Amino acid sequence: MQRSLRVARLATFAYFTLNGFLLGMWIVHIPGIEHRAGIGHAAFGWLLLLLGAGAFTAMQFAGPLTDRFGARVVVPLGAALCSATLILPGLATNAWTLGAALLALGVGNGCLDVSMNAHAVQVERGYGRPVMSAFHATFSLGGVLASLVGARTLGWGWSPATTLTVAAALGLTVAAVAARALLGRPATAPDPDAPAAKSRRGTPRRIWALATLALMIMLCEGVANDWSVLHLRNVLDAPAATAALAFGAFATAMTAGRLLADRVAARLGPVAILRYGASAAALGMTVAALSPWGPLALLGWTVFGAGLSGCVPQLFSAAGHTDQSTAGANVSRVAGLGYLGMLAGPAVIGPLTHLVPLNLTFFLPVAFCVVAACAAGILRAPAPARSYEKSIAPVAAQRSDGAP
Repeated sequence: MQRSLRVARLATFAYFTLNGFLLGMWIVHIPGIEHRAGIGHAAFGWLLLLLGAGAFTAMQFAGPLTDRFGARVVVPLGAALCSATLILPGLATNAWTLGAALLALGVGNGCLDVSMNAHAVQVERGYGRPVMSAFHATFSLGGVLASLVGARTLGWGWSPATTLTVAAALGLTVAAVAARALLGRPATAPDPDAPAAKSRRGTPRRIWALATLALMIMLCEGVANDWSVLHLRNVLDAPAATAALAFGAFATAMTAGRLLADRVAARLGPVAILRYGASAAALGMTVAALSPWGPLALLGWTVFGAGLSGCVPQLFSAAGHTDQSTAGANVSRVAGLGYLGMLAGPAVIGPLTHLVPLNLTFFLPVAFCVVAACAAGILRAPAPARSYEKSIAPVAAQRSDGAP
């Protein structure tokens, strides 16, 4: 069992890396795809909403399907769908075909995102200790790999269609090879004291609370993705090369923080990760927003990324462990609202810049981080989850010998 659990963990790393790689390959080729489709930035911005709509819709179906058929079935299918649909944007020749391609790609991404997170919760349950943040770190590493590969193929003069086709073939291969290593459906029945009947009638209020926090935290991530470079460039008048470091500092700190967050969570608990992480993020964003000096603003964006790094994995993990029988559906609720928050970042900040300077709009994510820090107690395990923790105590004991 221990060997199968380790292999399942490696397979989960593979799927997270693959998801980050596939999305990164799409992002790297956006300029060429936009040019081939013959559309402007404004029209392209509206078409991106279809990518989000497809992902959000698919997430609502992928979670229950994972609960019913198991991650071993849904994760490879989601990975295959995400890989296959990656080809479509590179073939689009106008706004209509690009819109349809982005909708399909969003569906594939949504299916893979929720199902692999549900499987990550199952792996974490087997380990009896936090392992979720490391999975999210490898997603970021997949994006870094995509940027390197994309830069190389663009340098060779490959068209987006050619590169995305090769990436899709690689993704289909990974989806097939890693599938056998995934865990089957949990054989353990839900805890008899768990409110199973209530869970089947509707989503528990705790899940909606976790989903709301995910929306807030991932909106903060979206703000960094879309506005960090513009902040240094337009507000602080930094050179273009220096401004680009703002997102690099945030992303690097985010990845490094997620690689370390599991160990911290095992020692201090998920409540501390969210409380102190969100507090640090609020401090970092405040420093960045008020700084008149580029290097200090870069430090602020770095602290912002480090603080946020462990927050979302704790929310996903808590949702998955709330009720084993509906883990996939619960993760889909939290991931779905979180994804909407990620998309809402640019949509919310943009209109606010008509009222106040860009740097002052950043106090909205500061407020969201403060709310998350104050609400961190929601991560304390409810009664069913505490029963679950007792059930995995033998597994945790077996792992105390230092086994990976």
